[in-house]
Order: sequence, then C-alpha cells, then structure tokens
Amino acid sequence: MRALTRRGKSAVVRLYRGYNRRKARQAPPASTHQVKILLLHANGMGGTIRTVFNLAGHLADRHDVEIVSILKEAEEPFFPIDPRVRFRYLDDRLNPGADPIRAMLSKLPSKLIPKEETAYHRFNLWTDLKLARFIRSMNTGVLIATRPGLVLTAAQLALPSVITIGQEHVALRTQPEPVQKLIKWRYRRLDALVTLTKADLQDYRDALPKKPGKLVRIPNAVPPMSGEVAKLDAKVAVAVGRLTRIKGFHRLITAWQQVAEAHPDWTLRIIGAGPQEEALRAQISEAGLDGTVVLPGPTADVGAELENASLYVLSSRHEGFSMTILEAMAKGLAIVSFNSPHGPKEMLTDEVDALLVKPRTNDNLAAAILRVIEDEPLRHRLAAGGLQTVRAYDVATIGARWDTLLDGLLARRTPQAAEARAVPLTPPTPSAPPAPR
Repeated sequence: MRALTRRGKSAVVRLYRGYNRRKARQAPPASTHQVKILLLHANGMGGTIRTVFNLAGHLADRHDVEIVSILKEAEEPFFPIDPRVRFRYLDDRLNPGADPIRAMLSKLPSKLIPKEETAYHRFNLWTDLKLARFIRSMNTGVLIATRPGLVLTAAQLALPSVITIGQEHVALRTQPEPVQKLIKWRYRRLDALVTLTKADLQDYRDALPKKPGKLVRIPNAVPPMSGEVAKLDAKVAVAVGRLTRIKGFHRLITAWQQVAEAHPDWTLRIIGAGPQEEALRAQISEAGLDGTVVLPGPTADVGAELENASLYVLSSRHEGFSMTILEAMAKGLAIVSFNSPHGPKEMLTDEVDALLVKPRTNDNLAAAILRVIEDEPLRHRLAAGGLQTVRAYDVATIGARWDTLLDGLLARRTPQAAEARAVPLTPPTPSAPPAPR
C-alpha cells in the first residue's frame, strides 16, 4: 500500500513538473520589469512593512512595483508609501461579502503555511486559494516573498519563468525545527535568497544542502524620516517595537527602576502596540513608574519621537536586523543595546556608536543607561559615531545592491539581456533651457 502511495505521489510530481515546463515554454521572456512583493498585512504596523515600503519606493524608479498583501484588515496603509507603488489585497477582511465558498473555506486551516510558522493562525484555506491563484497567475517578472511561509509557498508554486527571491527578516536559528526542514528542502528552488545579516547568511550557507541560485546579504536601508537630528538635551529615552515578549520591554522596565531612582527627571517612552501592552502597563504601575515610563502607542512618525529624545535603548531577546537602530543612529541618538548575536552585534561597535550589554542582564542594562545619562561627552561621542555608521545604510547605497541583484538574476536567465538594463518608468526631468545671451 505504501509503495502504491509513493508511486502515486511520484506520478503527481511528474505531472506537475511537466505542466510547469509547458507553461514555461509558453511564457514571455524573463523580465524584471514587473516586481511583486508578498506581505502578510501591508496596512499593518510592523518593521518588515516599513522596510518593504522603503525598498518598493526605490525599485519604483526602474520597475513596475506592486505590493501584494495577503490580508486587508485596515482601510489604508499605516506607513507612508511612494505613490508609484500599487497595492493588491487577496483577502479583504473588512468587506468579506456573502460568498458561501469563502465563508466555508475561511473556517478551514491552511494547507500551504506550516503550522509552526508564527503567523499560521492568520491563514486559512481561503487565503491558500487566493495566494495560490495569484502566484500561478504570474508567468514572468519578479516575485519577492518576505516571511518563511510565503517564501516556502512561492518556491513551491511559482512557475519556472518567474524570478523568485526570498527576503528573510528573521534569523534562521530562531525558526521552529519543522520550518527549518522545509527551508532546507524548498529554498534551493529560489533564484535568490537575501538575508539581512552576515551571521544569518553564514547560517544558511551551512544549513542548506543545496543552495538557491544566489545567496546574498543585503541589509535594510534607513527610511526617510521627518525633522532634524536630535539635540541630545531632552531627558528622554526611547524604545520602539511591537509590544511582544521577544522585545524584552519587561526587562527594560525592570532596569529603568534603577534609572528612575537616580534620575527621576528622565522619562522612558516605549513606542508601539502589541499583545503585551496590558501586562507592561501593570508592571509599570506595580513598580511605581507611572508617568516615568510611558506607553503612548504606535506612531507613523518615528522620526518625531526620536528627534525629541537623547537615548535609544534596545532590549530584545534577539534581533534579526533592527530598523529602529538605524533610525536612532540617523537621528543622532546615543544607543544602549543588548549585544544580540545577529543584528546589534553586526550593526554596532561597543564604545564607538553604542554601549553593548550582555543579553538578558537587567542590572548591566541599567548601568549602561545610567552611564550615558551621567556622561554627556560620552552621549555626544556615541551619537556622532552612529551618524557615521548609518551612512553605509542610506537608500541609494542599499538600493544599488538590489539593482545589481535583479540585473544579475535577469542576466542568468537571458545572457543577452545583460546589456539590456531596466529603464526608468518616469521620464527624466528636462534640463533647464540655456540662459539668454
């Protein structure tokens, strides 16, 4: 019986691969003109969304860019976006309609997304159907997926004529073991896998028995922000992120008790929203820190919060690549961070642009914060170092690396296209007429 089942599966796989080959032969030539980026919820507030919006804006200079959101659970995007970038929503949960098939499939669990994927509960059989239809509708262009479940699905379903790229925002080591097993099997089908850190790049090199066409590190670029560089005269420390346990804000609040005792005139503002909000508010009250530690909620204008602070604190248990660190450096803040092995450890240099602290040590975190508060020359020196460091992450520099990647992937598919560079979709600004003589 098992032998028959195996033979049956093998036959299905052969039919599927044959169908893909026929579709590929009928497909138009490989192209990077159209770029589609898969997101879970484009109108949400996460860091991945902000970085994808930033990338999409750069790519829109040379490509037709569309962000494809699995879900629509808010009317408009929370973060600003380049008007040239288009949006598509596969499952509009604000206006579900009365489709009986949708109603039925929405109650059934997803078969495409691994159960161990952290966002598995957001998917169902209806989102499977919409996602599969979308991916299979593409016969050329570039498909970029931005979380493991979506990357795995793209690798499995995309036609061979589509250039597929996985962009990983979370370290491989933090993925559940069943997800890692699928990654090792399916990611080899990708044209490229992009990691944000060198450590994660090495982990993928070591873990994948067969590599994607291209395995490369491209960090995120610092997004544009409003306002000016911080003056460092405000007695305010800031932390930014979703209010989840992994961000370690409970440790930061505990550490701040020592800070508040020595410097009651300083305030800690933790910017964000999430499932830990109620627990954190209770912790603040129990510690007698009401008014000293503030949870103002999320903001679309992170720049304004950072401009009015002097110190940025990162207390995460582990980080992939922290956009908030880049933003804090770009705003000229002094930084205190747990020395997480992937993001902060690569992005920051102790005593140069930050004070790095042994992870999960509340007393050491408090001591580093106190040191920055009490040593004004140190505060200014770290801030100046951060402004130098962040120059390597500007949009033009990071965007050029994406341009090189896309051009290289196209050249691999069509060697004759190596010289056929993508052209801007918007006409160049006309030069000014010569001055009259």
